[in-house]
Amino acid sequence: MKRTRLVLTLIATTLAFQQLLAADGPALAELENHLANDPENLQLANAYRRSIIESGEYDRALRFFARLVETHTVAANAYLSYGFAHVDKIPTVGAVTQVVLAGAALSAFTRAVELRPSWIAYYTRGSSYLFWPKIFGRAPLGVADLEEALRIQQREPKRPYHVRTFLALGDGYWKVEQYDRARATWEQGLKQFPESEALRARITADAGRLAVMLDAAFDPTRRVDTDLSPLWNEP
Repeated sequence: MKRTRLVLTLIATTLAFQQLLAADGPALAELENHLANDPENLQLANAYRRSIIESGEYDRALRFFARLVETHTVAANAYLSYGFAHVDKIPTVGAVTQVVLAGAALSAFTRAVELRPSWIAYYTRGSSYLFWPKIFGRAPLGVADLEEALRIQQREPKRPYHVRTFLALGDGYWKVEQYDRARATWEQGLKQFPESEALRARITADAGRLAVMLDAAFDPTRRVDTDLSPLWNEP
């Protein structure tokens, strides 16, 4: 009887969650209430951040996630979401504030890595390091994180989103001027993901076009795609 009640409760909770996400623009307050009770829920946090981007209420999201991690100090995914909330705001501010936001995002991502050293945590922090200007010397840190993300995914079942590690790691090698390793990484990725046009474009580009392509990819004035839905939408 207890097992039956537990199953029914899980089904009811899942249906309610699906209905919430399917709603046409659920109120931010409603999403915040659900996240306060489920701080590790990346899917719900992702929906909340997408709504924040549409509304432009970036400071509201930062305040909310700050309270969330203060209350749930060991919730790794809450720290990930807090970091993403900083990244989401970066294109809307000036250069000085961009550096401040990027630093705060890295701190949140680092806490997530410390709490739960997962593929998403290492990939996220590693990719974030690559956006810093060369003068800060953080690209090697990004490469190290992305190498760890690659090691983790090699122990897991292959997922379509794993192609991103090959892209980012190759980009990281390019940033630290290990050009042969960059191309070797992209080629390795293309063998596993032959449908990837992004990998193919990097491999076929000459040095000049590749420099322009990657400079554009890490332009801080352009919005970074922080939508995590491929983690659960891809087969």
